[in-house]
Amino acid sequence: MRAYHPALNALGLIIMIFGLLMGFPLGVSVWLDDGATLAYDKAIFSTFVAGLLLWAATRGVRRDLRVHDGFFLVAATWVILPLFGALPLLAFMPALSFTDAYFEAVSGLTATGATVLSGLDDLPISINLWRTFMHWIGGMGVIVLVVAILPLLGIGGRQAYKAEVPTPMKDSSLTPRITETAKGLWLAYLLLTIACGFSLWLAGLDGWDALIHAFSVAGLGGFSNKDASLGHFDNLNVELVTIVFALLAGLNYATHYLALVRRSIRPYSRDPEIQFYFTVLLFSIVLLTVYLMYWQGHADPLGTLRSVAFHVVSISTSLGLVIDDYTVWPMFAQIWMLFLGSFIACSGSTGGGIKMMRAMILYKQVLREIVRSLHPNAVQPVRIGRQAVPDTVLHAVLGFSFTYMVSIAGLTLILVATGLELVTAFSAVAACLNNTGPGLEAVGPGSNYQALTVFQKWVLAFTMILGRLEIFTFLVVLTPTFWRR
Repeated sequence: MRAYHPALNALGLIIMIFGLLMGFPLGVSVWLDDGATLAYDKAIFSTFVAGLLLWAATRGVRRDLRVHDGFFLVAATWVILPLFGALPLLAFMPALSFTDAYFEAVSGLTATGATVLSGLDDLPISINLWRTFMHWIGGMGVIVLVVAILPLLGIGGRQAYKAEVPTPMKDSSLTPRITETAKGLWLAYLLLTIACGFSLWLAGLDGWDALIHAFSVAGLGGFSNKDASLGHFDNLNVELVTIVFALLAGLNYATHYLALVRRSIRPYSRDPEIQFYFTVLLFSIVLLTVYLMYWQGHADPLGTLRSVAFHVVSISTSLGLVIDDYTVWPMFAQIWMLFLGSFIACSGSTGGGIKMMRAMILYKQVLREIVRSLHPNAVQPVRIGRQAVPDTVLHAVLGFSFTYMVSIAGLTLILVATGLELVTAFSAVAACLNNTGPGLEAVGPGSNYQALTVFQKWVLAFTMILGRLEIFTFLVVLTPTFWRR
């Protein structure tokens, strides 16, 4: 393992920073005297000391992080950090099992929002704040955060950054220096979070509810401090604000930053990915509203539109907040939303799934193959906007899409083999791989993941990490080739 000392050294730093970030909910707990202060004291001490020991034990080897180091660091970070993220939950709720605490922390950091907890309304504010704060930390990416605020990692931060932020087409580097790129992305992320929280407060939420849900929305996570999720408030203005900011969070943060720097909306209007994003969402809202009203006899047009618009945006962008139980809808509508959640979010956003850019490339490739069938000698490059897609990118997208489908099929079969009903198993895997949160049937919005077995929860925790790292980054570390030096 000495060859990985630079990566382990960086991991130690990340763990220490993560421990320091727990100081935020600790401060809230002390201020409100909500009974969770001791839990945070224990968690912060344990986390910081563990990180310090790892950093001190591996600081002998000094060199830049290489490609192998980047993959190893990212995979290790997303597996190990939830262990420490679970500590405040375990310390405050001793009856909570380690499996449930780890599952909740993985769901928080991967911005999935699949919960095993109930009685959220009665939990201390600081505990619910920590749950959604993990969304916010993990939404943009822990590595991106560290590269942004810790120039010390700049010596090799590019490899870790690239491993954590894979993009199918666009280069996420807004500036030649990776540290400046990370800072730019986090600036856009921070400003959107502040604007979201302030808007939710103006819409009628109290300060803590607004802050908790702002972290959830900006990170496209889905945790709430209410068992009934956002439906608890029954506030149309709050729902409209959530829709707007979920749509913004589903866009590429590089585009947000460019629009901010240039003080222009042209980066949005000229982006074909964003155009397709809004087109598909608008079509889906109209389709499901008409379907529920005219084919299923829903009598309240405005109420139907309200519910459909919110859930289409929330599930599609992988936010996962709900205002009512959409599993009472016909199966067609439920499957349609689950399908949207697999690709709607733009590349470079905090959303999950295969991303809109890959879906567009696949769509254009299918059209090209149809034309080639009719005109074998035709030369028709795949284009996104005015840019031709290189064959290397096409092959990567096809490989990723195949691996994505195999992952869903294989993980679903594993859950079905454990006795889980097919629709529940498939929707749970899809919801966790796409980092959406709620699924269908037994894991729908009217329930949660608590009733699953220990093994099923570990499978889905693995699935959430797999989805957050867009599959390949994590699978690379599991191959024998990776460990051959």
